[in-house]
Amino acid sequence: MARAAVDRGAVGVRLDTPAHVEAARQRLPDTPIIGLWKQTLPGSEVYITPQFHHAEAIAAAGADIIAIDGTLRERPGGETFADIVTQVREKLGKLVMADIDTLEAAEAAEAAGADIIGTTLYGYTGATQHLTPPGFDLLEQTIEHLHVPVICEGGIASPQMAEQALTLGADAVVVGTAITGIDALVRAYQVAVHRVRRSG
Repeated sequence: MARAAVDRGAVGVRLDTPAHVEAARQRLPDTPIIGLWKQTLPGSEVYITPQFHHAEAIAAAGADIIAIDGTLRERPGGETFADIVTQVREKLGKLVMADIDTLEAAEAAEAAGADIIGTTLYGYTGATQHLTPPGFDLLEQTIEHLHVPVICEGGIASPQMAEQALTLGADAVVVGTAITGIDALVRAYQVAVHRVRRSG
């Protein structure tokens, strides 16, 4: 999927797990990779690269940028977001993309040293669960108040929405399920076919 996306014009890819990052790096040696590792840990809602050792594994797999949950929620293991950012930048020599949900979290992430801010978690946290991605309002606020690059991610379901994000000032757009969600697309076709068969 990563190779197909790049062959058709994607300038980079965002991938979960060290195995996927490593496989893509082998096939795409010159393509920028944003890597992350989703982990569900007891007692914490933070799941995008929640601890430094997860970031370390993603870096070793070949990611150029490490995506980390940059919300204000408590992290597992006692590490703070700032602690992890410092270690990623100083020990691993990698850039950090902070996945945030609110302007307050974005400002805190920038202050902690994040190199890039992404609107990834808008609509996916307790503070924003009543909102529906993409967070164009959050995107505009973040661009206005911050000084680091801002990526629009989450809920981009059409080329027109990607264009809107860039028009609003996003430095880049991450498109996920709309491009790579083959499982969901196949399931939708399957449901439609079975519906016709049942009615026939």
